[in-house]
Amino acid sequence: MRLKKISLFNFKNHSSTELSFSDGINCFIGINGSGKTNILDAIHYLSLTKSSLNSVDSQSIKLGESFFSIKGIINNSSEHEILCALQNKQKKVFKVDNKEYEKLSEHIGRFPVVLIAPNDNDVIRDSNEIRRKFFDSIISQLDSKYLLQLIRYNHFLKQRNALLKQFSQNKSFEQDLLTPYSLEIIELSKSISEFRKKFIEGFIPNFINHYQNLCEDREQVNIRYKSQTTTPDFDKLFHDNTEKDLITQRTNVGIHKDEYDFLINENTLKKFGSQGQQKSFLIALKLTQFDIITKAKGFKPILLLDDIFDKLDDLRIKKLIEMVANNNFGQLFITDARPERSKELLKDLKKNTQFFEVLDGKIISIK
Repeated sequence: MRLKKISLFNFKNHSSTELSFSDGINCFIGINGSGKTNILDAIHYLSLTKSSLNSVDSQSIKLGESFFSIKGIINNSSEHEILCALQNKQKKVFKVDNKEYEKLSEHIGRFPVVLIAPNDNDVIRDSNEIRRKFFDSIISQLDSKYLLQLIRYNHFLKQRNALLKQFSQNKSFEQDLLTPYSLEIIELSKSISEFRKKFIEGFIPNFINHYQNLCEDREQVNIRYKSQTTTPDFDKLFHDNTEKDLITQRTNVGIHKDEYDFLINENTLKKFGSQGQQKSFLIALKLTQFDIITKAKGFKPILLLDDIFDKLDDLRIKKLIEMVANNNFGQLFITDARPERSKELLKDLKKNTQFFEVLDGKIISIK
């Protein structure tokens, strides 16, 4: 898969930017805040219909403007034009070849990307919710049935929680109103947890191989998936928690409570892993994501590397560049605040490489 061109209008700090890309490596260089990462975020939009940085689409509109648009030309066995546009206070427009989707979820997985970025550390250091979202994002790009079930689950969970809150406010309780939501959540929990369990079983061996390659077999790592659905009588556990649900005004049992434990030498990575070990763990997660998508789709997704050279030591940079040199990846997009470093690292690679110098949301030179 190759992104040939992109056009940005009023997107973040880019008033009007139009670029054509190499099918190998595309490196954006410039000082921090110049707009390098915003180009990668625009590519993320074209793939996943949303920003990797902002949860609210309107935050991607350039200050003082009323709309933004992103247009990309992608070749994936055939050429496609993707358009994402947003007018203030209106519904987001998302089209492929001038055809709008009934549901944005239909687009997920068609043009996959893998992003490695500084804020990815949240996957390790933050809550299980962030880890669930990480794995859900991967599985959703691979299986549309999983994504639809997840959307349905979140819908029923939201409705059930709203009903619990209503009961509390009205000092009332009607089991008949609650039961339909409960039954849906129970059945969807079982199905979704099976997806997750099967996925993580296939993910772990590849992940361990990547980690050991990065760290030269110095320690043992693992990922442990835990779900309430494995309880012998999950249905009973769910219903037995109704009283607690009423008190807390939220649903306390279900796959929204699933956990992914990241382990190093059988200890919690967040507590016992060094910075280097955590970085290696994170990169191994992302490289495994890349491999699994490649195997499932039959082509390599676009790889986005946002400012990662600053976050890695020499050994890990060397390992990553070796993978690039061995043609493990397809089209790459890299950002770096230090142009001399990027040029030195990439100079001997036998891949087409293009450098874009970015300043204040404008491309001031292409080499």
